[in-house]
Amino acid sequence: MIKQVIIDSGILFLEGVFPPEIEVLYLSPEQITSEAVRCADALFIRTRTQINKELLHGSNVRFVATATIGFDHIDQDFCREAGIYWVSCPGCNAQAVCDYVEEAIASSPHHLIASSPLTIGIVGYGHVGKLVAQMAERKGYKVLLSDPPLGIGMSLNELAPLCDVLTFHTPLTHEGEHPTYHLCDANILRLCKPNTLIINAARGGVIDEQALLSQLSTLNFQLSTAIDCWENEPNLNQELLKHVDLASFHIAGYSIQGKMNASEMCLRAFCEFFSLPILSINKKAVPLQGDSESGWLKRISDQLKAQPEHFEQLRKQFRLR
Repeated sequence: MIKQVIIDSGILFLEGVFPPEIEVLYLSPEQITSEAVRCADALFIRTRTQINKELLHGSNVRFVATATIGFDHIDQDFCREAGIYWVSCPGCNAQAVCDYVEEAIASSPHHLIASSPLTIGIVGYGHVGKLVAQMAERKGYKVLLSDPPLGIGMSLNELAPLCDVLTFHTPLTHEGEHPTYHLCDANILRLCKPNTLIINAARGGVIDEQALLSQLSTLNFQLSTAIDCWENEPNLNQELLKHVDLASFHIAGYSIQGKMNASEMCLRAFCEFFSLPILSINKKAVPLQGDSESGWLKRISDQLKAQPEHFEQLRKQFRLR
């Protein structure tokens, strides 16, 4: 029998949906501690909560749902050994991330105007990558792909010199045949054409930030950049931030529909795991629609550069697109 559920207070649309016999606690990521989760049966979390032995050892937790595409904040080995079932939400905010890429291209300081069709290189051909490819094709761009794990397209070494836009949509992995940690390193950056727009709306560690800073600091070779995901969030490399053209606070996937999709996927998985009747999200909890007009990315970039120490606060206050 399930008695208690803890939900990250940033996860929307779940208010009032659980049966009255289940105690539901809404906590901020900072409040989700080992002491707080000790009596919980299930957790609904986001990327700011590290699911590991330190948090869950000795707890009653049997189920974890992360309302995110990424899952590198989950220690899969520990969960397997502890018998904890976990789920993520692949594709939940894919359209929002695709929209972010489109806005980044439109807002690029070099405007990416070329006599021939724009060439966009898409690294990672999952839920997001497919939508980005469709968007690019609609706009008449030439689309090139790189996804070695799927056996699709070319290697990143081959792809990088051919692109006007290089956009990353991979998970963050450290092991295996094709690890993505620091996938975009100094070698890849040197292969890029001048003024190539590099977009990271994937995970912070996919780009080697020290290598990127070194390249951006070189006056005789300029890249354009749109960075949404950073290493060591929320403690940004402020020197890199100064050199990035378009900077945002990990909100590429933030949209009303994306949040609804994630909550719905988490809730369904929860019900199936605990053999409960399928519950429905509370759609009446939809917040006010945020800024979706052209130029919104440039505006929030200016905001972050002016207040980098408020990364988390800006992220929490961001009005959903």
